[in-house]
Amino acid sequence: MNQYSTLKNTLIGFFLLLSALYALPNIFGADLAVQVSSAGDKMITETDLNKVTSTLNAKGVNYKSATLSGRRILVRFKDNASQLSANDYLKTGLGRNFVVALNLAPSVPSWLTGLGGKAMSLGLDLRGGVHFLLEVDMHSVLLMSMDKYYNELRTLLRTERLYKSIKKQDDYIAIRLKTLESKPKVLKIIKSELNDLVILDSDNEEALMVFVGISDNAKKQAKSNALKQNMTTLRNRVNELGVAEPIIQQQGLERIVVQLPGVQDTARAKEILGAVATLEFRLVDEENDPQIAVQSGRSPIGSKLYYFKDGRPLLLKSRVIATGENITGAASGIDQESSTPQVNITLDNAGGRAMLDTTKKYVNHRMAVVFIENKVETIRKGEKIVKKRTTTKDIINAATIQGTFSSRFQITGIDSAREARNLALLLRAGSLSAPIEIVEERTIGPSLGADNIAKGVLSVIVGFVLVLLFMAFRYRVFGMVANVALTLNLVMIVAVLSLLQATLTLPGIAGIVLTVGMAVDANVLIFERIKEELGVDSNIQKAISSGYDKAVLTIADANITTLIAALVLFSFGTGPIKGFAITLSIGIITSMFTAIIVSRAIINKIYGGKKIQGLSI
Repeated sequence: MNQYSTLKNTLIGFFLLLSALYALPNIFGADLAVQVSSAGDKMITETDLNKVTSTLNAKGVNYKSATLSGRRILVRFKDNASQLSANDYLKTGLGRNFVVALNLAPSVPSWLTGLGGKAMSLGLDLRGGVHFLLEVDMHSVLLMSMDKYYNELRTLLRTERLYKSIKKQDDYIAIRLKTLESKPKVLKIIKSELNDLVILDSDNEEALMVFVGISDNAKKQAKSNALKQNMTTLRNRVNELGVAEPIIQQQGLERIVVQLPGVQDTARAKEILGAVATLEFRLVDEENDPQIAVQSGRSPIGSKLYYFKDGRPLLLKSRVIATGENITGAASGIDQESSTPQVNITLDNAGGRAMLDTTKKYVNHRMAVVFIENKVETIRKGEKIVKKRTTTKDIINAATIQGTFSSRFQITGIDSAREARNLALLLRAGSLSAPIEIVEERTIGPSLGADNIAKGVLSVIVGFVLVLLFMAFRYRVFGMVANVALTLNLVMIVAVLSLLQATLTLPGIAGIVLTVGMAVDANVLIFERIKEELGVDSNIQKAISSGYDKAVLTIADANITTLIAALVLFSFGTGPIKGFAITLSIGIITSMFTAIIVSRAIINKIYGGKKIQGLSI
């Protein structure tokens, strides 16, 4: 009695050995590093690695190692000064085709890495950085969809001259027909050509009116597409910022979480992430006086009134030559003649053809560059919270076309080098499909992250040691067995977190501390049950067996109910709550294994199959 088979003992030993192996990477610490990856789809090669090392050698920067792994190059350093110097030199030397970012690289031995061993990933609160919760303005998404369908519908009906007037409202389009006989044809065109539109009211008091709106499915699809497009654009912008291992993920139907480890310039990050910016290139209306348009409040036909940042008005032609969507490349620089900031622009084929045709025809005319930015602000009016949407359209410059050009040219008249860099970054990364608003923001410094780790580790150690002392004092030999099981439980938790590459956060450490107390609780139940059995029956082997067997159901019930609560927290919680739920769930599963199976295997080795007079419990 109380003996496991050789196979069962071997399997238990194998799982424990495997856990120790995959928990091992976490004791080696991390090196200061610089990560180099491709800004686009280009693969990183040995040639790029040689370029990195030759750049560092030429500048006299000392580094521990430089390795090529997958789609990135990782250069390790002994001190912070070398890391920062290398970061600056590589950004300058490698150019815009590469993303250079500061990083912390686990110093796991190669033999352990070859077996798949990885250190746990640290969360933002342990590593430092910034956290943003962004909300997409879905009202603007629906308005843009309405604009698209309005233009398509007007074009379709205009070809056959079927309407007298067509007006766009917030959530519907009103069509006034010329004749009642044209109504069936209009309805047929809408249903066949624009099946995302639905007829809202075609049998109203005025028979010549038709009202159409966007279907619910089309609205959902538009919102989903806008969210995905914004996430893609945000990833591009984060890459341009040079952030290592960023987290960009959807939260709910309208929100996006962005976490940038290592970034401390919050203002810069907010400026880049939240900007909804694009450009328009328009010809200047040379024939009309903008001051007359300002005084009369009316612009001439074919022109629109715009303003420079300093408030000067200027009339621009309504026709847009090219927009930000036509821009394929943008880089900031300095104008050699005036020594002022500029942005070098590259257009796609369509934009290049339009620019070539325009500059051929309008040499010595002026062309203006309009910077358009959409913003969403939340303001409080009394007890109500209102979202205020603003659009600014500023003329950056209005320069004379000196000669013919197409896909490549420069924008000048920019106020500062920082503004030029930001504009180039936004144009390269692409514009957001809908305005976004930062609804939550947190900043965690590197020193606070290190302090969090130290306090978290200390809490685990203190809790662990106190539990060990209590169990050894209260249950003697059985208590020492429980302590071994508890130690192995911690090792297994670390191993599982490392294998899953689950991000360890400060609440996650709290989950581990809670697990330490819960894990030993199972052994307390077993040991107290064994004591009860000894009081009823003097057969020691039978008491041990009954104690374990009868306590299993109670332990399972207690742990399963806690596991259900942890899964609910993970399903409905966000951020820190998820981190707590993950470590708690893993800890519950591993603690049941160590408390019930591993501790019994050890007890079996000590007392199983032997004639003993008493138990040290």
